[in-house]
Amino acid sequence: MESKNQKVYKDSHVQSVARALTLIELLAQEKRDLSLTELSKKAGWPKSTVHGLIKTLLAYHMVEQSEETGDYRLGIRLFELGNIVMRSWDIAEIAKPYLRKLNNNLGEMVQLAMEDKGEVLYLDKLDSNRMMRIVSEIGIRLPMHCSGLGKVLLAYKKEESEMIKILTQKGMRAMTANTIVSIPDFLKEAELIRTRGYAMDDQEIMDGLRCVAVPIFDANDQVNYAISISGFYGNLRGEHLNNIIAGLKDAAKNISYDLGYRGYQK
Repeated sequence: MESKNQKVYKDSHVQSVARALTLIELLAQEKRDLSLTELSKKAGWPKSTVHGLIKTLLAYHMVEQSEETGDYRLGIRLFELGNIVMRSWDIAEIAKPYLRKLNNNLGEMVQLAMEDKGEVLYLDKLDSNRMMRIVSEIGIRLPMHCSGLGKVLLAYKKEESEMIKILTQKGMRAMTANTIVSIPDFLKEAELIRTRGYAMDDQEIMDGLRCVAVPIFDANDQVNYAISISGFYGNLRGEHLNNIIAGLKDAAKNISYDLGYRGYQK
């Protein structure tokens, strides 16, 4: 009779990858060192198959071998990757004090977001202390081509082809008369964003609304998150706008540093 493990591999697109991941799962479940024989029995595969997979996992430090017994345990690389994942998912907690400071000092709505499936996904938000409310809630999604956060997240993609792919797949609907609706025009805008270090939505997603956004870098020099300040167009201009841009850049540098980025001097 076909075992549960064997069915998983049969249905898998890449059998060797599925098998390697199952060995990691077995070691994690047992919470102790396992011999080649034990792994073979638990997985239901020949020792030769398990040995070949283990050798690859050893080479990538996903698994380690005891010098005393020859048995296998989870490797240090999994611990390192786990910490990276934990830090990335903890972005809202890392950013929170800096968002509060911006909100207190500048009095405007502050937002934290990431790109997900070609859209802007809000992770956190602090409302303005003015007598105003802009509709934007945690978990809400917005198009990228016409929002400050989306524009900055697109502009800092490692490859221009990634940017073009998203713009092509999602389209560039005109939300207002100011919306950028062509890829060539957006590429010029992206170059300007990278040059000045921030993106601006100037009534491009909603009439009367202005938004300034800056990138957050992680330890791998990737921009997966961004922060922004949004408000009514008439409020975000002149010296106040300059203070907003400076405040956002300073906050983003601190958040990036806390995420392990060392491209800035803190």
